Amino acid sequence: MIKFGTDGWRAILGEDFTAENVERVTLAIGKYVFDTFGFDKPVIIGYDPRRMADEYAELTANLLYQKGFNVKLSERVVPTPVLAYNAKQLNACAIMFTASHNPPEYLGMKFIPDYAGPATSEITDKIVENLDKEYEFGQNGSLEKVDFMPVYHEHLKTLIDFDKISGENVIFDGLYSASIGYFDKLVDVKKTLHMEHDVNFGGGMPDPKPKYLKELIEMVKANPNTIGVANDGDADRFGVVNEKGEYVSPNEIIAILLKYLLSKGFKGAVVKTVGSSLLIDNVAKKLGVDVIETAVGFKHVGEAMRLNEVIIGGEESGGLSISGHIPEKDGLIANLLIMEAMAVTGKKLIELQEEIYELAGCKFYTDRIDLRTEDVEPILEHFKTLKNLGEYEVTNIDLKDGVKLMFGDKTKILVRPSGTEPLLRIYFETDSLEKLESLKLTAVQK
Repeated sequence: MIKFGTDGWRAILGEDFTAENVERVTLAIGKYVFDTFGFDKPVIIGYDPRRMADEYAELTANLLYQKGFNVKLSERVVPTPVLAYNAKQLNACAIMFTASHNPPEYLGMKFIPDYAGPATSEITDKIVENLDKEYEFGQNGSLEKVDFMPVYHEHLKTLIDFDKISGENVIFDGLYSASIGYFDKLVDVKKTLHMEHDVNFGGGMPDPKPKYLKELIEMVKANPNTIGVANDGDADRFGVVNEKGEYVSPNEIIAILLKYLLSKGFKGAVVKTVGSSLLIDNVAKKLGVDVIETAVGFKHVGEAMRLNEVIIGGEESGGLSISGHIPEKDGLIANLLIMEAMAVTGKKLIELQEEIYELAGCKFYTDRIDLRTEDVEPILEHFKTLKNLGEYEVTNIDLKDGVKLMFGDKTKILVRPSGTEPLLRIYFETDSLEKLESLKLTAVQK
């Protein structure tokens, strides 16, 4: 079964992800583009370092070319945000072969419309409806291979002060990802590791989380006054390690950059998902910035960024973008912005973190419990009716994505189905470890 999730269609190579299914999805996308724009809209195609991604990209490019489309295929591995920006610049639609941070056995196809952000459900639903329909296209359009980096780099020069930033105190973990040959060309970093493309990602996962950044963390600890940065498989997510060798959560990075961009004169709101930290809400309130909250998934963040004046939009899983850029998450610009914020303020990352905690009034602590169940609705209904959780009184309930219970402005619980597994995820956040354990214990007993 071919199903488009929050960020495209992903499946295991050789099982559901086969040449036959790639052709079906390619033609379904082609029909959507043709029905909507005719042949006036070019199609650009890219791929990350995953096994067979380049071969399937070539297959798709040739198929669309033969059907009459004007196609531009990346001549090398390319990050998703680089391809997405080129879609905006060329007024094109894009197809990216990536499975992001999934395990190595996965591959995927992501459709990026001409607005350069994740396709909305309305668009992906039409693509799925097109599967196995009759196609009446033209014959032989054009096909060329291009390097999508130069246009992206020129654009970044309008957003990043490259004269200010320095890689002297930065260690870049290529993590075998698509950012290799891109981030390290944008800035001259002090030290690097894992700087080769590997379809098995070094035996780990292309996910810039602490579990897969152990070598980077150790290298930062061994090199005083350095920070570490990394990206996921297709470089649309980021991971940052501070001078103490501690992982800095995406929520903290978003809050730090909100404050920094505001000081640069950026105007507008901050967009966050319902799963993002209350840290962002509290910082935004102190800064006088409105908060737009969306359902989980960057397609919702991106849509809000397209419809509103926004300083920054981000999600807790490590994606963000800013005003003047694209409504698609970009791990490259996230890392560059942190480096710029440190350079311009003359402060260490740990100092920028402390400033954010002080501004928010506290440091926030989070945890999650996963309940394996096939029947999530009764549990969701139960949480919808709660007036209190032990000594904690419910002050607000939000149902835009699962059930979010607020207990004042420094404590929340979010209950939502996994979407990919028979799990109910319960997220906890509050301003002390003692309260966190109390909330978890009370919620389970309930």
